[in-house]
Amino acid sequence: MSKISKRYKKASEGLSSESSFELKEAVKLLKERASAKFDETVDIAMNLGVDPKHSDQMVRGVVSMPKGTGKTARVAVFAKDKKAEEAKSAGADIVGAEDLAEKVEKGEINFDRIIATPDMMAVVGKLGKVLGPRGLMPNPKLGSVTMDVDAAVKAIKSGQVEFKVEKSGIIHAGIGKASFKEQDLEENVSAFINSVSKAKPSGAKGQFIKKISISSSMGPAIKIDLNSLNV
Repeated sequence: MSKISKRYKKASEGLSSESSFELKEAVKLLKERASAKFDETVDIAMNLGVDPKHSDQMVRGVVSMPKGTGKTARVAVFAKDKKAEEAKSAGADIVGAEDLAEKVEKGEINFDRIIATPDMMAVVGKLGKVLGPRGLMPNPKLGSVTMDVDAAVKAIKSGQVEFKVEKSGIIHAGIGKASFKEQDLEENVSAFINSVSKAKPSGAKGQFIKKISISSSMGPAIKIDLNSLNV
């Protein structure tokens, strides 16, 4: 059993598994207790009343953080000719076609997100066994299979976050940094919650959002009072 550090114990003072706070207070507590020597990432975790084993209960989508995430994602684009040049101009980190596919097959995956033009999906589709388990396969429903490469790259670079429910019914994502202003974190948290709420699948019955908590990389989870949210 891992030993709980003095710093974590101090950060957890006054919190219990039963404690819940309005969003504004939760963000304030998080910032006060983020005491690591680096700028901690702020994570959100949402427990949903769904069973992802059923296709009609899958929850997935993308949301642009109003205040960014504090991290610039590395973007790879599968495209050719003019669209490849468009991707480079938009700020893509890696651009290629069959040559990029060969690198991915060899395990060279030094990027966070993938965008592909529709004509390149025959090539990208063969990489499913490599990209699928990592959640990197581009998807037209999420805007990552598109001819508008410029807009897609810029959206990701400006702070777009992709979310997908896990087998346990939980969604989690990084939505900012502890150094952000309280109001900026509140806006990002609200934007994420609203996007997940709108992504409620047809097969979800009963209470959709069961629990929401936020935490910093090295800090305790702080539960948000669901009754204080407009979801």
